[in-house]
Amino acid sequence: MLLSDTDTSFTETTVVQLRDYSEWHCGRSRYAIWMIPINCPAILDYIDRVTASLADLLHPSRRQPHITLFVCGFEEEAVIHNDDFTPAQLQRQLADLDRLSLPPCDLRIGALDSFSSAAFLAVGDPQGHLPRWRETLAASCTEIRQAAYVPHITLGLYRQSISAEDLRRRLAQLPVPDGLSLPVERLEYVTYRSDDMFSPLECQQQVRCQTKSD
Repeated sequence: MLLSDTDTSFTETTVVQLRDYSEWHCGRSRYAIWMIPINCPAILDYIDRVTASLADLLHPSRRQPHITLFVCGFEEEAVIHNDDFTPAQLQRQLADLDRLSLPPCDLRIGALDSFSSAAFLAVGDPQGHLPRWRETLAASCTEIRQAAYVPHITLGLYRQSISAEDLRRRLAQLPVPDGLSLPVERLEYVTYRSDDMFSPLECQQQVRCQTKSD
């Protein structure tokens, strides 16, 4: 549920506990996703300003800003659990992306919004690249997902419960990201430690966008 969906929104934010979710990872050490890195100074500056304004609500730690494109699962040599992801599946994804010849594009940075557990920036995709890229990645495996895909940049996880009404008022007082766009130059396959909620994202593979002259 999204804060912006006023008819079906959550009633208050969910406080996220910072702990090792061992019942989730079951001893598996690395979790993998495809993502779009955020390297634009103007966007990073805006993120810093907004998160500072919400510091009382958000956990102070967060991973480096990014847009999650596709959730692969736990890196394992063979599929035992339904959320395992193997090297063979990764190689098929890389081959499929190579055949697609990703074009460079710009994504629009949209309004402030929120899940019940996290504040975020909406991301617009006017040229419709994200669905095509996700469909290509899904040809090799089933994405690990519990809700519909919403492209976004996470600002932080909530450490305090606040009503949806009060949160809307807080977000409405913050500056709007006017005219911000993100040039997409590459996709990155990254992993992070599953026992640390804020473990750094470590790039293992990348696929660069190509112009017609490349």
